[in-house]
Amino acid sequence: MHTKTAIVTGASSGFGYVMVFELAKAGFHVVATMRDLKKSKRLLDELKSSGLQDRVEIEYVDVTKQESIHQLAEKCSTYNSVDLLVNNAGFAVSGFAEEVEIDRYRQQFETNVFGLMAMTQAILPIMRKQGSGRIINMSSISGLVGFPAISAYVSSKHAVEGYSESLRLECKPFGIEVVLIEPGSYATNVWKVGKANTAGVGNNASPYANHLIKIEERLAREEKKLGNPLDVARLVVSIANKNNPKLRYSIGKGVKLTVFMKYLLPWNLWEKIILRLLYK
Repeated sequence: MHTKTAIVTGASSGFGYVMVFELAKAGFHVVATMRDLKKSKRLLDELKSSGLQDRVEIEYVDVTKQESIHQLAEKCSTYNSVDLLVNNAGFAVSGFAEEVEIDRYRQQFETNVFGLMAMTQAILPIMRKQGSGRIINMSSISGLVGFPAISAYVSSKHAVEGYSESLRLECKPFGIEVVLIEPGSYATNVWKVGKANTAGVGNNASPYANHLIKIEERLAREEKKLGNPLDVARLVVSIANKNNPKLRYSIGKGVKLTVFMKYLLPWNLWEKIILRLLYK
């Protein structure tokens, strides 16, 4: 039996970083992609100390650059198979909708949505020809539930949800499974970076400044409850090896209950609860 190959985008940090190790431990040949190869040193050092360096290769891919995606696909087409694509690359733009520049929305979608689509289009022909494969699209609870101050991120993840539903129906006849993972709050750097990308509210003149303070206070209180990214990485391995995986896998403290309550409650009651939690 040949070694299965997994491609992980956004492997320099966060979920992607941990996925590389867990997939390698599970016996996969992992193609770990990142847009800044300077960040590969820590990954390489830890792979060597874990004895996993021979199972991982690091490749440059910027999912917003079509040429880098094309070059990766050309290389991957020479492998015995490409069994798993994890579309993990992404970042968060924070800010209230009135104050986020439209170009920032475009940047958010270029990576989180169009980058994911471009990677899928590049790798899908390989999977289709071999008659098998699995595509895991990293979504978020934000793809199911809207929250204030992150409308750019929320809308990008909602787009990923709809795209993945359609993609799954198109791919299944070719033996390819499409799966969504919807994590809640985890200890990754996505929100640290997101905070650096906050629009408008950096000055006290913003009409939303007090709202942001209250939201940040609540997030700070809940920081100790953040989940371990290792749980998400292990879920990826489980899905990669599972027969007939579901479309959606929600993971994280309170995620399933939150989604259930959103769809159970009338909207006017739901929004009263959310506004009270965030702003009182």
